[in-house]
Amino acid sequence: MNGNNQKILLVEDDQNFGDVLRSYLEMHDYIVTLATDGSIGSDFLRKSKYDLCIFDVMMPKKDGFTLAKELREKDKDTPIIFLTAKTMKEDILEGFKLGADDYIAKPFNSEELLYRIQAILRRKFGKENEEDNFKEFTIGKYHFNFPLRILTFTPNPKEAHKLSPKEALLLKMFCQKLNEVLPRSEALTKIWNDDNYFTARSMDVFVTKLRKYFKSDENIEINNIHGNGFQLLVRIPVEE
Repeated sequence: MNGNNQKILLVEDDQNFGDVLRSYLEMHDYIVTLATDGSIGSDFLRKSKYDLCIFDVMMPKKDGFTLAKELREKDKDTPIIFLTAKTMKEDILEGFKLGADDYIAKPFNSEELLYRIQAILRRKFGKENEEDNFKEFTIGKYHFNFPLRILTFTPNPKEAHKLSPKEALLLKMFCQKLNEVLPRSEALTKIWNDDNYFTARSMDVFVTKLRKYFKSDENIEINNIHGNGFQLLVRIPVEE
């Protein structure tokens, strides 16, 4: 069994197809709730929390894109997979702009959908476990307490900065990839939920702020890796 009783909301207006898909996923140990139109799906989302949502795009009463937009307004994290007979590029882009994690065109192989679900949930719960395990970081002469969002210069604890939520999330991602390149798209998708020109400019502002916070340690740099992202580099001090 694969699902470990993880909860999935399946919103699909074709009752027969929905029943078959629900039965298939239940065979793999997922708990599946089936809604046969977008309005019913919206009701389920108000009443319950799910580990993953599967939305058909074309539905009566409320389409899958509208449903995803409603969900994303209050929940940025629950993964969404769109099912659709459409394969036009514009529809796929629209889905990803709304925060989709994956997109699968009908007709499809049920096993393929299963593998996609498993991959998304592994990423989701892997990240959650990672976040649970790492709460505090040492960065050169600085100490970063992520839950409190406080960055402290250890030689002078009075030099401490209270970070904004986005600053703290960005610094945490840098710490998890210390001395490696943090892809710009990864940070934008995780923190800003969108990778576009305006969010990229916003990220640049946050990187500039973080650089100022680290000014007391000359061995710390945040480098712009052109065309890729940024690197939080901590050099080993040279002994005199």
